[in-house]
Amino acid sequence: MRGSPLFLCLFSMSCWVNLMPTAGDKIFHFGACRVSMSTAEIRAGFTAIKANIQSRDPIRTLSILSHPHSLHKVKSSDRCCITHHLFTFYVDKVFKHCRTEDSFVNRKISSIANSFLSARRKLGQCREQNNCVCGEESTEKFKQILANYEGLNVTSAAMKSLGELDILLDWMEKSR
Repeated sequence: MRGSPLFLCLFSMSCWVNLMPTAGDKIFHFGACRVSMSTAEIRAGFTAIKANIQSRDPIRTLSILSHPHSLHKVKSSDRCCITHHLFTFYVDKVFKHCRTEDSFVNRKISSIANSFLSARRKLGQCREQNNCVCGEESTEKFKQILANYEGLNVTSAAMKSLGELDILLDWMEKSR
């Protein structure tokens, strides 16, 4: 039992460090949940590949994320739920189908995907603790996003969704 106080101290410090945002991270409030993440890092990676990704979008008249099903009109109480759905959507559907012949682009996509995966994990833990529930309006908005996505072939839909990542990032930053 001699090492117990030391172990408890180290464990407490480890937990505290994991909860602290790292340099460049911002704290986002999604309803009852707070998540730290570096949108500047994500945005920089996206900016580096945006022109390449958007040039692969064959259908410029359709948007997956924007008007008339705008995220900007989501109630603050529903942000936890819809944000978790959107992170899951990007991790499970979008990033998996965004592969190019350009290794630089693929590395940037992978880096962005890892950031989303980490944020989704943090948000999922918070959702479980706070019992976040989706309201009807946000559920309908997300269903429309899925319908827009599933109306295209998988690769086109994934590239279009990745090309609209700035819409999601703008929404997240405005809802802080």
